Amino acid sequence: MQKKSDILIAGAGIVGLSLALELHSRGAQVTVLERDTALAQASTAAAGMLAANDPHNPLALEPLSRLSIHLYSGFLEKIAALSGIAVPYQTSVTHQYVADGSITRLAEHSLDPRQLAVALLAAVRATDIDLREHTELKFTEEWPSGVAAHCTSGDRISVHQLVYATGSWTSTDRLRRLSLPVSPRKGQMLRVLLPDNLNLREVHRAEDIYIVPRLYGPQAGSALIGATVEDAGFDTTVQSTDLANLRHRASRLIPTLASETDAPTLESWAGLRPATPDNLPILGRIEHSQEFLATGHFRNGILLAPATAVVLADLIENRTPSVDLQPFTPTRFL
Repeated sequence: MQKKSDILIAGAGIVGLSLALELHSRGAQVTVLERDTALAQASTAAAGMLAANDPHNPLALEPLSRLSIHLYSGFLEKIAALSGIAVPYQTSVTHQYVADGSITRLAEHSLDPRQLAVALLAAVRATDIDLREHTELKFTEEWPSGVAAHCTSGDRISVHQLVYATGSWTSTDRLRRLSLPVSPRKGQMLRVLLPDNLNLREVHRAEDIYIVPRLYGPQAGSALIGATVEDAGFDTTVQSTDLANLRHRASRLIPTLASETDAPTLESWAGLRPATPDNLPILGRIEHSQEFLATGHFRNGILLAPATAVVLADLIENRTPSVDLQPFTPTRFL
């Protein structure tokens, strides 16, 4: 079967679906392919900190982070208008523990990525965006007028532009003609029940640990403790020793969390973050083609999704983005 669309996005994580909504709002006909289930990978494994002020972020990330923070409330309002589901900010303050022993109070929001995923997917399904799960690209053919994408479903989709938002799977994609250093970084974390006498309403974060409380929704009354950063390929197994180490680190910030009795574990999991050697995303056009990249967001995919959607949509429309994308160009690794 042959289908025509304006833009094809490979990858239905938070970045891919946010871009799909942005392009759709600008009048584009969008098709999204997902090799697995939409939003099933890093997008729902994250803690949900909008950590634009994290002192451990690369300095070059700051302008894009600021743009995303500026866009975030409108982004959530757009999702709510389409889906009927409001996604609340869970916290508005972060206590940042600095290496010299001091603590900085940051005005910084967090949200629950699982709540965001439900609302975002419902918003996409409320439009005529063609989302195809369990469908991959087999190969592409590029023509002067666009790209012909051949899918594992047997369909052939003709589009003007193609965007790869394939996260940790970017460098394993059979379609990649470029050798891009995007690799998975495993992150284990756990969620614990907070004791009644601990009124935790702020994020507590140091370089090697964070504690993110949930105040609203199905996880209210609990907190996330994370996360490891491991070069373990695509392994997502959870190790009890690593979880115990995370809990020990968290107890240095909040001693009550040391005890499994006082703060019992509710669940644990591991996600795969798409990392690059400089910890910056890859955003831009693949030279001499109608193909684009939006990947490598590492620990900041939730934070950067709205800004990534806007700047990529601008590039696709041959507009100049409001943020200099030179630090994120794919050619920096060639």
